[in-house]
Amino acid sequence: MTDDWQHARTFAHHAAARDFAVFPAGKTKRPAIPSPHSPGRERDTCRATCGRPGHGVLDATTDHQQIDVLFAAAPWATGYGIACGRGPHHLVGLDLDRKNGLDGVADLARLATEHAFTVPATATVATPSGGLHAWLSAPPGAVFPNSVGKVAPGIDVRGPAGYLVGPGSLGATGRYVFMPGTNPNRIAPCPPALLALLNPPPAPAAVAPVAGLRERVHHQKPYVRAALDREAATVKAQSYPGRAKRLFASAAALGRHLPTGVIPEDLAFDTLLDAGLATGLSRAECEHTIRRGLARGAGTLRPAA
Repeated sequence: MTDDWQHARTFAHHAAARDFAVFPAGKTKRPAIPSPHSPGRERDTCRATCGRPGHGVLDATTDHQQIDVLFAAAPWATGYGIACGRGPHHLVGLDLDRKNGLDGVADLARLATEHAFTVPATATVATPSGGLHAWLSAPPGAVFPNSVGKVAPGIDVRGPAGYLVGPGSLGATGRYVFMPGTNPNRIAPCPPALLALLNPPPAPAAVAPVAGLRERVHHQKPYVRAALDREAATVKAQSYPGRAKRLFASAAALGRHLPTGVIPEDLAFDTLLDAGLATGLSRAECEHTIRRGLARGAGTLRPAA
């Protein structure tokens, strides 16, 4: 066994002693033990019920004897994974990328500003690529999907059925370590507003289009049709979160044409209402957002008292 293997196993035991379920991982960050099943239905449906190792995060355990068994089956392991979502920590992992033009740290700060929550001080791991793994805890029973770049471009989420590479692990480009100044024993609760962002709403139900809208748009001049269609398509393409913000921006863009009368206000309103409802926003939120956006674009939005 290599020194890197010994190092990884030792750190895995340390994590298990703190009630984190672990399993061996390789330099590629993937589980080190290959599946015992050939590709096919058995591999997809076993879910570790066969009792053999090689089921990735489903192998994760806090049992020290079982950890030794797992590492013995993977003498090439150089790290370990920590299962997220399991008690007692119910770990939420935020993988904040800082590479290829992404900045997950800045993305998280932006979300905190937009949704009025504070990013708490919590255990944080520095990754070899320059990113960070922020550890937070979720309430027991919280369910949210693992995701890549959906909450924000530079933020990947690891929750139930996901895992993080543990500190002390050696990856292909370096070692994972706790960030200087962080407290490894402090795992702060995930702010409720942030937790809500990790649970995208269900796909919006089909809504009836605003009656007669297409005919009304069709009878406009070509450049008016182009402006209305462009902003409607932009709103409909906006993924969660950010729908209301996008709707406001598009309303402001069309609102700039209202003082000249180039675009009728009722047509701009109905076009944006149709687009906003298609994203799943409620009618009340759409109407409020559109009115404020049109007023902003027209220069008639009064500042808040």
